[in-house]
Amino acid sequence: MAAQAVTGQVRAPRRRLRWLLALLLPLVVAGCCAIPLISTMDALSAVAAADSAGVAGTGDEPGSAADIPARMLTAYKKASSSIRDQVPRCRGMSWPVLAGIAKVESNHAAGRSIAANGDIRPKIYGPLLNGSGAGGNTTLFPDTDRGRWDGTAGGERAVGPFQFLPSTWETTGRDGNGDGVRDPHNADDAALGAAVYLCGRGRNLSDSGQLRSAILQYNHSDAYADTVLGWISRYRSAAVPGAGGLSGPVSVVVNAALAQRGVPYSWGGGTVQGPSLGICCTPSGKSGATVRGFDCSGLTLYAFAKAGIRLPHNADAQAAFGQRILARRGVGALKVGDLVFYADSSGVIYHVGIYLGNGTMVDAPRPGTSVRTDPIDAMPGYAGGARLL
Repeated sequence: MAAQAVTGQVRAPRRRLRWLLALLLPLVVAGCCAIPLISTMDALSAVAAADSAGVAGTGDEPGSAADIPARMLTAYKKASSSIRDQVPRCRGMSWPVLAGIAKVESNHAAGRSIAANGDIRPKIYGPLLNGSGAGGNTTLFPDTDRGRWDGTAGGERAVGPFQFLPSTWETTGRDGNGDGVRDPHNADDAALGAAVYLCGRGRNLSDSGQLRSAILQYNHSDAYADTVLGWISRYRSAAVPGAGGLSGPVSVVVNAALAQRGVPYSWGGGTVQGPSLGICCTPSGKSGATVRGFDCSGLTLYAFAKAGIRLPHNADAQAAFGQRILARRGVGALKVGDLVFYADSSGVIYHVGIYLGNGTMVDAPRPGTSVRTDPIDAMPGYAGGARLL
């Protein structure tokens, strides 16, 4: 669909006002944040809060991966979606995080049968941690459970698909399937226990540094962390609703945006050609001048340009395009390829992403992150969307 046809859907007075405001904005706010003159402080406050606080959503993600047994994937998704009940301050927990750990620890309980209630048989035991060197163990761990979980009172060994030591399970274990027993040999219990352990007292696992710290807590080895992070990245790709079933301009836009995952956030970055150096500075003083990448509106500008639709490099101004979808209609009114907006308390739009379906979007969140997929609730102030395709 041509850009001219799309912009023709907008009421002329509103379009002229938006464009006038966009032209009046100084270059310093040409990026993701939109700051019309009438509400500069509110918009600055909203962007600064998201920028410095690292606002991120929590919850289950869609998708699957061919190497994960269906029952194990169910356990991972169930644990990630219920973590708020266990660690309310935890952010960014998702099934790919749990899958990355379980892939390395037990290859998703490969070779075992998994019952409907989540019980895994035969049980998974690691080597006896007696300092013999078997399995890389050089430290003696005395028995703590009298063999209840690890099958031997002669020492300690890790158990279950997430390879918990019985002593760790004693404090971290959870009843994920509601049968009244906290069993590390149960997929649901083990997955929820792992989620609790990784979340700690309330980590933000969407932050790359905090995610790495959580993994290192699991196993203090940089090589281990790198391997787990590699699997998490692969599973996150599987979690994204693919554009394979799409066609036409929607497919072009969605695939263009998804192809930029991993490109750094840069305040003011992004052109119709792709990533670019940004400008200085965000409301909290972070510069994009030395970072080649995208800010939120730079990413949407780039993706829609691939379908022949030209957008301004400003989130608030982009809301003047296409058919607006009011926030009161809910997320269910969105379709794949729609722009998704977030506004401050005065109604000024400060963030934009592209809807992927199943409650997720692709966006460039803030400095220190990269283009990625996020749940719709990853930013405060959901303000509806716009349909350009």
